Amino acid sequence: MIVRAMHFAAEKHRGQFRKGNLNTPYINHPIKVAFVLQTVANISDEDVISAALLHDVIEDTDATHKDLCNLFNTRVADIVIEISDEKGLEASVRKRLQVEDAPNLSEEAKIIRIADKLCNIQDVCGIDAPNWDYNRKFEYLMWAEQVVNQIRGTNEALEAAFFDEHRWGRLKL
Repeated sequence: MIVRAMHFAAEKHRGQFRKGNLNTPYINHPIKVAFVLQTVANISDEDVISAALLHDVIEDTDATHKDLCNLFNTRVADIVIEISDEKGLEASVRKRLQVEDAPNLSEEAKIIRIADKLCNIQDVCGIDAPNWDYNRKFEYLMWAEQVVNQIRGTNEALEAAFFDEHRWGRLKL
């Protein structure tokens, strides 16, 4: 199922690139999130790893919850829908809702959310940094911290990695 999820995500994200960086294919991001879950958080549940690979397909492609139910299973689809932003809302509203809704996520969705934020900080502040100015990067770091602070106690190793990366990210700005 994990390979099928990676293939489906690659097909759906074909031609997409990371924000502000036309050199990084989008699919690299969900693969990195799944890798962090396996290596840092020690997650081996194939539904969770599959959901991590698929975590942006509903939000950023034409894939639907029904598609994921049919191709994978309801648990995977439900985890993905939990962490999908409603693209019809303004960015500021989506960000506010991520902070407010974080405590209500399932444990599976929480760990994917933390891994996603960790990977985003690495991308925003790392070698492959998007073409963002200092203020935008700083605002992202502060917002990501707000989201993760709402779900502390989910996975100690993953949270430690997030906050280490957050500290390094602030130094790299």
